Amino acid sequence: MNLSDRIAHSRPLATTAMHGRAEALRSAGQRVIDLSIAISHFAAPAAVLDAVGGAVEREHAMPYTDVGGAHTVREALCAKLHKENGIAATLDQIIVTNGCKQAYYETLYVLTDPGDAIAVFRPYWPAYLASAELLGLKVVMRDLPQCVTPASLAAFGKVRILVLNNPHNPSGKVFTEGELAHILDWAAASGAHLIVDESYEHLIFEGRHISLAALQQEREAWRKVGVVSLFSASQSYAMMGWRVGFAHAPAHVIGAMQTLQGPITAAAPHLSQVAAAAAFACGAPHAMMADYRIRRDLVLHHLAEVPWMVMQAPDSGPYLWGDVRALTIDTIGFAERLIEDERVALMPGDALGAPGFIRIGYISDDHATLLDGVRRIVDFGERLRVEKR
Repeated sequence: MNLSDRIAHSRPLATTAMHGRAEALRSAGQRVIDLSIAISHFAAPAAVLDAVGGAVEREHAMPYTDVGGAHTVREALCAKLHKENGIAATLDQIIVTNGCKQAYYETLYVLTDPGDAIAVFRPYWPAYLASAELLGLKVVMRDLPQCVTPASLAAFGKVRILVLNNPHNPSGKVFTEGELAHILDWAAASGAHLIVDESYEHLIFEGRHISLAALQQEREAWRKVGVVSLFSASQSYAMMGWRVGFAHAPAHVIGAMQTLQGPITAAAPHLSQVAAAAAFACGAPHAMMADYRIRRDLVLHHLAEVPWMVMQAPDSGPYLWGDVRALTIDTIGFAERLIEDERVALMPGDALGAPGFIRIGYISDDHATLLDGVRRIVDFGERLRVEKR
């Protein structure tokens, strides 16, 4: 049976592929330290577990809901957007999805046609490119500047959509209000729409998260430009396996996304929607972030004197982004040998558009396992450095 051309030329996501390789080794009985992705060692908030448990006890049958999400759930998400993000949303501007990836794919699907161009800053989350390729879109990439300016945005040329990750994965950059204002003005002038992935909105160490759609609310600038804001419970509330997120967009865009979602998955699972409403009502996860800060600083301390790595403290996120160009540009080769020799998995920067960099997830396992993984990375790098002399 022959595969279609559109899938035959597609490849699995590099992020999930490395994690899958680590899991396969574990299934074969080998001990692997997986730093390739961020899977929190925290449980979902108690309020989420209580809400879901209560729903199971009350409701003997799990009902279908509206494709866009249950009325009460969308009400709760509107309240969250108003309170936390400064966005005045209505129910017809909200769709609940099976994670943020589904919301992103649906947004691209309803706002573009094959051959259209989208803009993505590099380094990038690989799913941004993979979804675009499946839809036959062109991707224009530019390096993420230290500060976004009108000139750095103009360098993209004419594009249909700019995809913005705020806070940014993998660098940890948190965009300032001034930068977001430049982006909004550029989009209004150029006719580009904006997809803003805010999945890490609560994972902030330094700075302040600002939703782009909250700017110039009195003029409804977000609706006139066409801003789609994406949110996820996965990282902010340690709910990776619950697979629930939502999007906020102009009503006609949400309606089109529902038309697409209906025949594919219909609504997100009822219990996941219950969990989402409870999670997004919890506010910022202060205890979890205090723990993450300790872990972040612990790893940075152990890497501070490594001569072939430059690792800056990220302002946000569950990842550390390291520059290893003093050792190698081939971080795919680095990652492949590392998992073979040391049984440690990390993400090569090549997979995120930045050869010579590595991404380390630091929120899984206990401190001893985390530091063991870091030690193995350093030991491996030292051996590689000796080989290159």
